[in-house]
Amino acid sequence: MLMFWPTWAGALPWLLAAAIATWLISVSKRNVTIVDTLWSLLFLLAAWRYASTTPGTGPREILLLVMVGLWSMRLALYLAWRNFGHAEDARYAAIRRRNSPGFAFKSVYLVFALQAVLAWIISLPLAGAMLGQDLRLGVLDYLGASLWAIGLGFEAIGDWQLARFKANPANQGQVMDRGLWRYTRHPNYFGDCCVWWGFYCVALAAGAWWSIPGPALMTLLLLRYSGVMLLEKHIGKRRPGYADYIRRTNAFFPGLPRER
Repeated sequence: MLMFWPTWAGALPWLLAAAIATWLISVSKRNVTIVDTLWSLLFLLAAWRYASTTPGTGPREILLLVMVGLWSMRLALYLAWRNFGHAEDARYAAIRRRNSPGFAFKSVYLVFALQAVLAWIISLPLAGAMLGQDLRLGVLDYLGASLWAIGLGFEAIGDWQLARFKANPANQGQVMDRGLWRYTRHPNYFGDCCVWWGFYCVALAAGAWWSIPGPALMTLLLLRYSGVMLLEKHIGKRRPGYADYIRRTNAFFPGLPRER
């Protein structure tokens, strides 16, 4: 436990350095949306740093690195593809308007450093799992891997279904309410939540019960700040049918749609 805190603290400079490097790219492009691609990669960087401090690579470390790597790279590549060639996301454009003039400099702490610090806090279960005392894989590890797989499936399938829906010109201005989106308005956010509680189960198996602020903060962000509430704040104005979609479809946890 004593070695945990300096190791966890030691990851923060690396995450801040990655954030500042990405900020420099955003300044040249006048578009901070690139931070979305950076987000999941920060966790891969953190996991690598935690693993590099351990004397050997055990089965739990390998399991976690594979889980974090697959989740991180899939999400980063998807967001890079989705955002390529597009104007700055409306969320960041609004932040730019509120903080101009001088947003080019302000964004280093309002957007990039903030995300690095949040990622550092949320990465607690990754550090806890890597530095735990019990190195044998057990029931909680397999439970965590199963929860992670369910979450990754929800994210990947939900993103793929939404991308196909948007690619059809006939669906412009329409509400996506098919596939996984029929059972939850945000299958990708629900999946992300499952992924992080899966990581926590692996940390719990290593004895790091105290790392619960990580998945708890991620869940709070998904539900109240950067996820569901922020996305739905203005979406009804762009899609007239969204109010009915809200009435009959769960916001987060999947469930059978209610009758019209």
